[in-house]
Amino acid sequence: MIDTRTAPYAALLLRVTIAGYFAAALYGKFVLKPISLWWNGLLKAGYPEWVLAYTLTAEFAAAIFLLLGIYTRWVSLLVLPMMIGATHFWMVRKNFWFVEGGWAMPFAWSIMLVVQSLLGDGALSVKVPSLPWERRLERA
Repeated sequence: MIDTRTAPYAALLLRVTIAGYFAAALYGKFVLKPISLWWNGLLKAGYPEWVLAYTLTAEFAAAIFLLLGIYTRWVSLLVLPMMIGATHFWMVRKNFWFVEGGWAMPFAWSIMLVVQSLLGDGALSVKVPSLPWERRLERA
C-alpha cells in the first residue's frame, strides 16, 4: 500500500538527489577539469558532436528543472537516453562494479530516472502549466 502522506516527499527526495548528481557531474566537467578535455575525449572515442551537445543540454536541464520540480516526468525521460548511453559507454570499457568507473552507477542512475518519471513532481515543486499532451492524457 502506498502512503499518500509520505509519497510526495519520497519523490522530492529522489528528485533532489538526481538533480544533485547532475549538478556534481556538471561541476566536474566545468570546474574540476576543463570542458575541452571531456569534449575532445568523447570526440576521439567516436561520438558525434550532437551527442555531446545533447548530453550537456540534458545535464543542465536535469540539474535545474529536477531541483525545482518543473516538468519532472518529461525531463527525466529526456535525460534517460543519455544515461543509457553512459551505461553502454562504461559497459564496453570497464567492469560492472562501482570502483574504477564501472557501469553500475549510470545503470542505477537510469533506474532512478525511470522511477522519478513514474512518481512525478512530488512535494515542493514549482507549479507550471500542463503541457498540451498532458491535458489530452488527463481527458482520456
